[in-house]
Amino acid sequence: MSGSSFGKIFKISTFGESHGKGVGVIIDGVTPGIEIDAADIQFQLNRRKPGQSDITTPRKESDQIHILSGVFEGKTTGTPMGLVLYNKDQISSDYNAIKDLFRPGHADFTYLQKYGIRDHKGSGRASGRETSARVAAGAVAMKILKEKGVQITAYTIKAAGISCENRDLSVIEHNKMRACDSQAAAKMEQKIRALAEEGDSAGGIIECIATGVAPGLGEPVFEKIDAELARAVMSLGAVKAVEFGLGFACVDMKGSEHNDSMDSQGFKTNNAGGMIGGITTGEDIIFRIAVKPTSSISKPQNTVDVSGEEQIIRTEGRHDPCICPRIVPVVEAMTALVLIDMYKREAALLS
Repeated sequence: MSGSSFGKIFKISTFGESHGKGVGVIIDGVTPGIEIDAADIQFQLNRRKPGQSDITTPRKESDQIHILSGVFEGKTTGTPMGLVLYNKDQISSDYNAIKDLFRPGHADFTYLQKYGIRDHKGSGRASGRETSARVAAGAVAMKILKEKGVQITAYTIKAAGISCENRDLSVIEHNKMRACDSQAAAKMEQKIRALAEEGDSAGGIIECIATGVAPGLGEPVFEKIDAELARAVMSLGAVKAVEFGLGFACVDMKGSEHNDSMDSQGFKTNNAGGMIGGITTGEDIIFRIAVKPTSSISKPQNTVDVSGEEQIIRTEGRHDPCICPRIVPVVEAMTALVLIDMYKREAALLS
């Protein structure tokens, strides 16, 4: 399987399966001399790990990070970092009843078509568990970006059809939805619990803001900063769309309304979301992603088996009724991986 690597200079390669021995990542291109320890990485992993609340999967994984290489006496050496998380709480028997059935919305059918073999236990590489390796790598990237004054914050702005009316970033880590509006979060939770009782799931929208990003990052043609960010977040299995700045709202605007005009103090607006011509402006990078409802649901659905015979499927086991709370740190991680790679590309260009 190709396609498990990301980045050009700050490059990651993830490995492992949901119900295998573990998942992990190799990071190449790490800046030497950065102070880092397991706690820095563990903090971000704890925000992504399963079993956080009654609106996430009850699977219990400590997601304890193990640093295998690339750190000496608390500092990065500049050599490849090897990070691994061992799986502890797989219940593979949950999947025995559906091992010959294709789950609607999941990668069962396409994996079998491409490879002629698939891991029916927790979906193997198609599982959201693979993203824990990305979060581990993203934590390293964030540590380096912090020294450049870059801060990345993602949060839920809509889930289960309920939108946030306010954007209060101080409440994000104080509600189960990681939403920017406490009252909206409570309504989201209530709706998602009801859907879970019905054996169903919900989707939502995540917004991400990156502040302190230098102007001039990105290339003007195929490697635009927004194109690289889009590639990063669209590589997440649950993400179905992305928009930058005002996004699709621009179709109902006039050029005089959408253009970011300037004065002697700089940009007066940021409708473009911090990127113009594929290059950062120095304004905040702002984008949103659409997260689909979790594919694995216990509600009966029509499908076929590996022989093409029509069947009814109910996916048992432990699954998130809504991915939004746990995808927030993953979106932050992917954003960090793009930005640190772009910073390093710029440094290489100027050297």
